[in-house]
Amino acid sequence: MLPRELDLNLLRVFDVLMRTRRVASAADELGLTQPALSNALARLRRSLDDPLFVRSPSGMQPTPLAEHLAAAVREALGGLARALQRPAAFDPLRSERRFHLSMSDIGEIYFLPTLMQALRGAAPGVTLATVRPGVLSVPEGLENGSLDLAIGHLPAVRRGSGFHQRRLFDQRYVCLLRRRHPLLRTTGRRAATASTLSLEAFCAAEHLVVKAAGTAHGQVDEAMRRQGIARRVALTVPHFVATGHLLAATDLVATVPERLAERMTAPFGLVALPHPARLPRSPISMMWPTRVHRDPASLWLRATVLALFGQEAGPGTGPEGGAPGVPRSEVSGLDDSGR
Repeated sequence: MLPRELDLNLLRVFDVLMRTRRVASAADELGLTQPALSNALARLRRSLDDPLFVRSPSGMQPTPLAEHLAAAVREALGGLARALQRPAAFDPLRSERRFHLSMSDIGEIYFLPTLMQALRGAAPGVTLATVRPGVLSVPEGLENGSLDLAIGHLPAVRRGSGFHQRRLFDQRYVCLLRRRHPLLRTTGRRAATASTLSLEAFCAAEHLVVKAAGTAHGQVDEAMRRQGIARRVALTVPHFVATGHLLAATDLVATVPERLAERMTAPFGLVALPHPARLPRSPISMMWPTRVHRDPASLWLRATVLALFGQEAGPGTGPEGGAPGVPRSEVSGLDDSGR
């Protein structure tokens, strides 16, 4: 057992003296005077109750206890030195890091295609894995290291909470329906045009409603309820994944986030129209724990997400031009609180 009074700094003296076997050489290497090194050796002898080194014509010869301790002390000092080194700069071109991201099915549809295209050129060995917010508590996952980053509609964090947050953009809700929907046909007086949908036509249509547990999309239903807007709900589903297929094959209308609509209009032959109701915007942010705030790998990941999807980047920025580098202002620019 390690003596309680042992000064761990003396282990460095022991290690150098074990290697050099000479007091003068060890003192020079450690930047000490010979009396100071002799004093340190005396303290170490008292702590371990052993002479440790015995003078001889060929230098300081270790005792059996010193021989026994030498390898363990060398390994311990090396491990401590490695632990105290700052992490090396993250090199995305060489890294084979696997990042775990928390995001909803909407996040997977909107963020992942652009993000994966960008990584293909800038970080070919980096891989991603996503986890749904309801499967794992976001704060707990970020804190214990099973998550690297959370992206989506997240609860606001306060200064000193152990987390940082950066808003990426605010998104509206729109109406999504198939391009040949009866509401868009010209039959006398049109209920809808290529750019508008009346509240009367909206209420008269049959609706697809998504009840996604663990998300903030319920605010939309609550906002319409407060405004006295009643929908004819024909189908309710627990996620957004099937929305494009369902709208393309039916005359249903869905209220969806604008960024999701961007991804679905062309592949499924759909049209996105401004919503006739007054609905709250949904803030989309990324969140990470304070413990990795200055970690090079986390800095790179957050800078990449910000450059691709931040409000100033605009929808669709990034894939054609490849992934961006890490901006010099990234450290200060990633935190709304200024930390």
